[in-house]
Amino acid sequence: MKDGPRANRDIRVPQVQLIDADGNNRGIVSINEALQLAEEAALDLVEISPNTNPPVTKILDLGKLKYASQKKAAEARKHQKVIEIKEIKMRPNIDIHDYEVKMKAVRRFFDEGDKVKLTLRFRGREMAHMELGMQLLNRVREEVAEIAKVEAEPKLEGRQMMMVLAPK
Repeated sequence: MKDGPRANRDIRVPQVQLIDADGNNRGIVSINEALQLAEEAALDLVEISPNTNPPVTKILDLGKLKYASQKKAAEARKHQKVIEIKEIKMRPNIDIHDYEVKMKAVRRFFDEGDKVKLTLRFRGREMAHMELGMQLLNRVREEVAEIAKVEAEPKLEGRQMMMVLAPK
C-alpha cells in the first residue's frame, strides 16, 4: 500500500470532480478526460478528497505536494515537546538546605514542562519510621500545589517510597 493520495492511473472511478492547475473548478468529467488534461499540463492528477461522490481531483505536481507535506510534518515534530520524567532522590531525614536545593530543581523541571518522580530511599532503622517519609512527601506536595498536581500518590515499593508530580 502506497502512502499519500492516489494519483493518475491509481484513481479507479469513472468520473471525477476536476480542479485544474489554475484552481478553476471544471466540474464533473470522465477520468480519461481528466488524465488527458493532466498529461497536457505535464502534471499529475491527484485525488484530493477521495470520500466524496464523485471524488475531487486536482491537477498539480505530486512531487511538490509530497515534499510540502514532509516539510510540514518535520516542522510539527520540531515544535512538539517531549515530556520527560525527571527523578529527584531524597532521604527521609534530609537537611533543610539540601531540601531547598532539591525543591529548586523540582520547580525548574516544572518550568521546563517535565514530570517529576520523587523517590525516598529508606536505609536501616529509617524503615521503622515510614511516617517521616510520608510527612516529607506531603510537605513537597503542599509546596508545589499551585504549579503541579499529583499524578501518582505516594506508594511504598520495598525500601523506596515514590510519588509522581506533573505540571499543571
